[in-house]
Amino acid sequence: AFALAGCAQPVAPVKQDVKPVVAVDPAAAVRAIRAAGAGLDSAVQVHPLRDPSIDGFLDNAHKAEASNNVAEAIAQADKALKLAPDAPDILQYRAELEIARSQWLPAERLAIRSFTLGPKIGALCARNWQTVVEARIAMNDPATTAQARLRVKECRVAPRLRM
Repeated sequence: AFALAGCAQPVAPVKQDVKPVVAVDPAAAVRAIRAAGAGLDSAVQVHPLRDPSIDGFLDNAHKAEASNNVAEAIAQADKALKLAPDAPDILQYRAELEIARSQWLPAERLAIRSFTLGPKIGALCARNWQTVVEARIAMNDPATTAQARLRVKECRVAPRLRM
């Protein structure tokens, strides 16, 4: 048996078609995401009343993030998501926390889910698509990055001309 084992050919490693991740500063990416939505909240948005504990969890998450404790911010945001699993704003915030810890693909998935459930224009929309931009830059995917940049621009709708 040992003699036959010595004659066996080693199996060639299987090549994986994985694109290299580009070095990206996660903090700069989060700033770019939040800047994309700045100044776009002029539209009227209707939000349902929600459990006050959700806002408590989100306040705790923001405090933890400000203290550079991303793990605790994620834990608090996840508690809020358990109570409101389809809240687009919480999903987007959670995506931004994933960006902060360089988890590009989960961040993109959360942002797309937030976009699907949320408004298709305005600040949240712009943050959703800028998240995709930042994730795709990090994943070295220029074609999808370009498409996502166009989608960010589509979130900006000019106000109606009033006379």
